[in-house]
Amino acid sequence: MTARPTVTFAKLAAPRKGTAILISAEEGGLGPVARECDPAGVFERAFAAADFSGKLGSSAEILAPQGSDLDRVAVIGAGKASALDEQTWQKIGGAAFAAVRKSQDVSLVVEVAGAEAGPENVAQLAMGLVLRSYSFDKYKTKKDNGDGKPASDKPAKIAILCANPSAAKKAFAAAEAIADGVILARDLVNEPANILGPIEFAAKAKELEKLGVKVEILTEKEMKKLGMGALLGVAQGSVRPPRLVVMQWNGGKAKANPVAFVGKGVVFDSGGISIKPAAGMEDMKGDMGGAAAVTGLIHALAARQAKVNAVGIIGLVENMVDGNAQRPGDIVTSMSGQTIEVLNTDAEGRLVLADALWYCQDRFKPEFMVNLATLTGAIMVALGQHHAGLFSNNDELAERLYDAGGATAERVWRMPIGPDYDKLIDSKNADMKNIGGRYGGAITAAQFLQRFVNDTPWAHLDIAGTAMGSPATEINQSWASGFGVRLLDRLVADNYEG
Repeated sequence: MTARPTVTFAKLAAPRKGTAILISAEEGGLGPVARECDPAGVFERAFAAADFSGKLGSSAEILAPQGSDLDRVAVIGAGKASALDEQTWQKIGGAAFAAVRKSQDVSLVVEVAGAEAGPENVAQLAMGLVLRSYSFDKYKTKKDNGDGKPASDKPAKIAILCANPSAAKKAFAAAEAIADGVILARDLVNEPANILGPIEFAAKAKELEKLGVKVEILTEKEMKKLGMGALLGVAQGSVRPPRLVVMQWNGGKAKANPVAFVGKGVVFDSGGISIKPAAGMEDMKGDMGGAAAVTGLIHALAARQAKVNAVGIIGLVENMVDGNAQRPGDIVTSMSGQTIEVLNTDAEGRLVLADALWYCQDRFKPEFMVNLATLTGAIMVALGQHHAGLFSNNDELAERLYDAGGATAERVWRMPIGPDYDKLIDSKNADMKNIGGRYGGAITAAQFLQRFVNDTPWAHLDIAGTAMGSPATEINQSWASGFGVRLLDRLVADNYEG
């Protein structure tokens, strides 16, 4: 991966050397400290000549400005000072990193005329900067900056100059823990399937023990003993054995029930016997985006020492075509004892989740369960790629997820479930079938999952459109977004820590 920038915090002052990045609001222009860099007014005249208006995310630059010892000056638009919020500060940070380019010695002056840049704001800006810096190029033997010129292996040194650097550094510790969780999730989704199989993914999760997370890895033998016929049916066509990983972070009260998160981890999905079309099948290395998000979330909670008991469970399988692969028409028995007629082997994620959800609610009796899965193309037809589908049996949990999505820009939209849809997955040969027909595909998939949660408050997030291949943003230019980590961390932080 491209070298991650080294971020430090220092007292607000006018930089005198290297590259300076300034921030300008639409109204008010540059702040007083930024103006100290430019006593002759050269910068502002140049920015005006470039039609720079201060619009959010806009930028302009000057090379070797006359009358200054600075090598380069860039200005980033902050938009309206009155509209600055958490997401805006992150976007400014992302735009700031985009302006760094190949500079090695960078000073970022954090002041906005007409607005206060408090420690939390600075931390969010730094988080946006770190997230924007991410790129997945570990397999490129020749790396460049996108301009055809070789990239430096040395990380940029970025000094964030702000009013209260010690408080900003403290606030950034928690924000950086979350950013690291997002980056972990992105790395997992971006890895090719020949590198990251179920065993390798489980080993990555095992590394969370360094942060104090208790990690258990269930093998195929143990899952057979538990009766996980739904999950194992998906895995039987691959030479790579499945794994179920249980991650426990115990940061809350000793006897408090945990909050629980369950992720679909299909490390590659060929579709099985119901094979997918060749076009775009390479993207199915990302069909473990739900498991990646859960792993990144547990990393974030542990790294920031969240005062909560949390469980993360991920079902890791590969869905392949083989003489031993599951066939359309097969009937499997899930851990719950319910039988499932498999009409389409490409509707495999719900089979993995069925056993993982049942295991979670049966063993841990959690306060709630949220599962994440790149589950259906149907949710993309309904919502596009800017919202994840939210299905829930609990209004309070659904509202809290919606609010967390709004706060983090990892937005969700609630979709219906109910008895009418339940009828669509009834089977004449088993307790249920794994597909429900042409219409409402995302809904019938959610309805299927609900049969494995009992009375536990539960929400299903269908992240097929948001976890991979989603539109680039100011804080993510990667194919894998890490969607879900920030959303669920905020859900926990706002509602379940104490």
